[in-house]
Formats: sequence, structure tokens, C-alpha cells
Amino acid sequence: MNIEELKKICLEVRKDIIRMLGEAGSGHPGGSLSAVELVVALYFSVMRHRAKEPDWEERDRFILSKGHCCPLLYAVLAKCGYFPAEKLLTLRKLKSPLQGHPHNLEVPGIEASTGSLGQGLSIANGIALAGKLDKKNYRVYCLLGDGETDEGQVWEAAMTANHYHLDNLCAIVDRNRLQIDGNTEEIKQLEPYAEKWKAFGWYVIEIKGNKIEEVLSAYNEVKKVEGRPSVIVAHTVKGKGVSFMENIAEWHGKAPKKEETEKALEELK
Repeated sequence: MNIEELKKICLEVRKDIIRMLGEAGSGHPGGSLSAVELVVALYFSVMRHRAKEPDWEERDRFILSKGHCCPLLYAVLAKCGYFPAEKLLTLRKLKSPLQGHPHNLEVPGIEASTGSLGQGLSIANGIALAGKLDKKNYRVYCLLGDGETDEGQVWEAAMTANHYHLDNLCAIVDRNRLQIDGNTEEIKQLEPYAEKWKAFGWYVIEIKGNKIEEVLSAYNEVKKVEGRPSVIVAHTVKGKGVSFMENIAEWHGKAPKKEETEKALEELK
């Protein structure tokens, strides 16, 4: 797809996120909206996958470590044809497969049940290592929140990935600088952030994560890296696309009310 087509999909995905959360009355808009370009680029331009054959052995794998941002993943999977788009409005409702955190036994296309923060990169390590042992050519992508990397397990996983030279693994950090309690640097200082990953032996790329051109360029670059894992530190805007949500920590885990939903959708036109 060309850049304009991808931008159009990003806009539609943002609308779906707002509609889903408005209907559900609960959920996480901020981090779902900030990472749209990162996930849309993967599914529509980068990864090998088959919506009609979700267990295809040669598929690339995506792990949503920050599982609370599953409205984004659900919207993208629906756009790809993994399940009917009508299901999106059942988010978080009783008996719906679209739970508040992704469940891989309920939704086709979900590789792992996630949401307990800090664990996704370890899961991705295991899948990437299995690919190496089985001599498969698939790649593994893992999206983390920046606040999530307060967790010590992330850095254990970072050491492990480098130790096993997992060059088929790419981590993506949604560096929107806000977590549920406020600014990341006030809660637990992460900077110098890129240097930390470099110290753990990773190939590091920093980009503007809401610029689809930079996102695509970064994904193409990491495919050429050999002998070590890669991480894309994507500087993004929390709540991107909705003016009254942008850069406001309050919208980490608060769904829009009816009037706010309508206002957000109007902006996204």
C-alpha cells in the first residue's frame, strides 16, 4: 500500500477505537491512539500473515505486550478480515470474545494473551528462539508501552534476546511519555532511554512514531540487522488524533462519554 492508503487506514482505525470505547464505556484510548501507525504499518505493509489462515506456520508474529491497548489490535485485525467488523462494538461486553485484554483462545490472529505488564517481550523471545531452532524465516514483533518498561522483567528479556542473538526479533516501544499515574520521567526516570537499550546490546532506531513514513523506514531497516535484536523507540503522542485527549494522562484508561465520543469522531473526519 502507498502512504496515502496507509494514512486513510490509520484514520479509520482511530475512529473504530473511539466507537468501541464509547460503546463499551470503559477501556484505554490514550495508548491505543498513540500506537496506530506502528501497528497499521505492520499489518498492512510489513508482516507476512493470512487472515483466512491465522495459524499459517510461516506467518510473522505480533505480540501486544501492553495488552490494555487491545482496541487498536482488534480494530486492525477486523480491517484485515480476521473477524467481522460488527464484532468491534461488543468490546468488553458479556460473552464477547473481545475482552479488555487480548485472549488468544478467543480471537483469531491473537498470538498471546497479554495484559500483565512486562511479560510480552519474554513471550516474544520464546517465539523468536523457537523460530531459530526450527529454522523458520518468520519475524517476531513486540509492542511495549514506555511506562511498562519500568518492569524489571523487560530488562531480563532484553538481556536474553541479545544473549541468543535474536535478530529475528524487533521490539517497538510506544514512547508517549505518559502512563496511568502521569509523566514517565516523574514516576521512574527512563532517560537516557535509547542508551539503555544500546547498553543491553540492541540495535536501536529512534523515530517519530506517528509519522507513517518514518515507521515504514524503521521496519525496513531492522530487517537488515544481523546477530542481535532490534528496538524501535517510537516517540508518539498519547491520544493522537483527538485534541482533548492528546498528551493528557487522564485518558490513559478513561472511555469517552457520548458527547465526547461524538466530538472525537467529528474531529477525526
